[in-house]
Amino acid sequence: MVVLVLTACPAGLRGHLTRWLLEISPGVFVGHVPARIRDALWSRVVEMCRDGRAVLVYSVRGEQRFEFRVHRHDWDVVDFDGLKLVRRPSGSTQSPGLRAGWSSAARRRKASRR
Repeated sequence: MVVLVLTACPAGLRGHLTRWLLEISPGVFVGHVPARIRDALWSRVVEMCRDGRAVLVYSVRGEQRFEFRVHRHDWDVVDFDGLKLVRRPSGSTQSPGLRAGWSSAARRRKASRR
């Protein structure tokens, strides 16, 4: 089983993938293809994706029973003792423009409870 998720990729790539996989939702492709075809499709995705993102998930024998590949994704894939995990990039988790700490209203409310 193969699941391929595309984000912001050209329509020509989506058309090419529909030859081998079924598009069950916009940008989400599912199918059952041999490993050789899967690898050829992935190389085609990487070649044509430009500024978009792609995630390929496929079944394999092993402890996790699946494997995945990512292209131009924000999160990193890390091998941890044979398990593939996804690590968020280090840095602030707050949205840009927001300051850390309590708001003025929250400080006043907290002070009034004392």
